Order: sequence, then C-alpha cells, then structure tokens
Amino acid sequence: MRDDKSDFLKGTLDMLILKIVALGPIHGYAIALRVQQISNEVFQLQQGSLYPALHKLEKDKMLTAEWKPTDTGRDAKFYSLTAKGRKRLEIEVQNWQRVSGAVSIILSTAE
Repeated sequence: MRDDKSDFLKGTLDMLILKIVALGPIHGYAIALRVQQISNEVFQLQQGSLYPALHKLEKDKMLTAEWKPTDTGRDAKFYSLTAKGRKRLEIEVQNWQRVSGAVSIILSTAE
C-alpha cells in the first residue's frame, strides 16, 4: 500500500491526539501506542510527526504537560487537555463528522 495514510493522518493528527489525551493524562509514547491499538494498526504515529504536534498543541495552550515517572520508573512528559483543547476537540470532531458524512454520501451514489 502506498503511504497515502500519512497524508490523511497529517490533517487529522491534532484531533486524534486531543481525543486520546481527553481520556486522561498520558505521555507521548503511550499516545502513539493507543492510537495504533484503537485504530487496529491502521495508524502508526511516527516520533517525527507526534512530538512536533504535541509541542505545538502545548504551545497553543490546547495541552498542558508535566514531568512524572512512568510505570517503568523513567520520567516522561504527561499531557493533559485544557479547556481550550476540549473546545478545539469538539469543533474538530464536528467538522470531521460533517466532512466524513459528505464523503460517505458521495461514495454511496450510484454510477
């Protein structure tokens, strides 16, 4: 399969990250694992995409972060959703539902 899913993911990465973080404080590596697991391995977030997106969301005040020990005892930056991030997630989900609904309608039309 071509790498079309990476182009698709670029447009939805922030929304996916915000949704995973909305479930509770989580560190970057765990975000990548959770996205991979929930998507049945369709999406595999690469560090080169994930961490810049996390830093941008933190800079834009969508996420807050604090250093805490992980289950393995190593310190990691745990991300939490802010009120601004929660609002952005709501908007992104509404937009996604509108767009994906429109695409579904188009795809279901008879030729």
